[in-house]
Amino acid sequence: MKTNHLKKSIVALPAATLFSSAMAHAAEQTSVGIAKAQEALNPDTYLHYLQFAEDWSIAHGPGIIIAIVILVIGRWLAMWLAAIGRKALMKGGVDETLSRFLSKLIYYGLLTAVVIAAADQMGIKTTSFIAILGAAGLAIGLALKDSLSNFASGVMLILFQPFRVGDVVTAGGVTGKVQQIDIFSTIILTPDNQKIIVPNSGITSEVITNINAEATRRIDLVVGIGYDDDIRLAKSTLEALVQADERILNDPAPAIAVAELGASSVDLIVRPWVKTAEYWDVRLDLTEKIKLTFDEKEISFPYPQQDVHMYQQATD
Repeated sequence: MKTNHLKKSIVALPAATLFSSAMAHAAEQTSVGIAKAQEALNPDTYLHYLQFAEDWSIAHGPGIIIAIVILVIGRWLAMWLAAIGRKALMKGGVDETLSRFLSKLIYYGLLTAVVIAAADQMGIKTTSFIAILGAAGLAIGLALKDSLSNFASGVMLILFQPFRVGDVVTAGGVTGKVQQIDIFSTIILTPDNQKIIVPNSGITSEVITNINAEATRRIDLVVGIGYDDDIRLAKSTLEALVQADERILNDPAPAIAVAELGASSVDLIVRPWVKTAEYWDVRLDLTEKIKLTFDEKEISFPYPQQDVHMYQQATD
């Protein structure tokens, strides 16, 4: 019996210790909570915060108000100056796309200066701000290098104007009429009415052919006749056809001459000058008239021929 009583005392002792420790911890937490409640109800605490807010407002309030005024008025001035710049460029005969781009460039440049000035009034160190912007710009540039390449190419197209809206060009492997020039891409409408969006970097990296940049254009035709045909008759016939078409210009004078003695034909060149807008109409009509007139005058058009000889071997 004594042994069992000793064991119960040994087991009961840690439980009592744990209970007393828990009670002490609870009392400590309660005292902390009461202290915080007393601190929250203490008027001096609120006076301290109010005094801090007052001191901060006195120190930084005027700068913040000035910064807000700078942002509002500066943004309005930037928009106003950009609009004036665009109108001046349009009156000066600058291309609409270029004037729109330059006006946006003016606006965002002025807006950046306004933001930096406002940040300086608020006490923000603009040097650190500019450094952060530079680092962010570098990271964005590395991530968007293809887009920035298109942007740079778009700026070059707008500034140097190798072609304008409405021109017929061969650019970026596409031939058609330029419908729109944007900062990142150019929209070209093909003769069969397909709208193709070409990245600007693909245009500036290749040869650009502006088909209707000049007012006049030369038609180059090669007409082959047989060696048995009369060259003089063929030349006089071509001259008569060229002179009969009123759309063909007299200056520069059209050229008709023997260009080459080919393997199976005598090649004549026909090179009249026309207005660029009438190029295809004149070319197609002239080609048809040459064929019909040569047929009437029995002037032949050699074409490749192949003779096939068949031999039959006699059987015994």
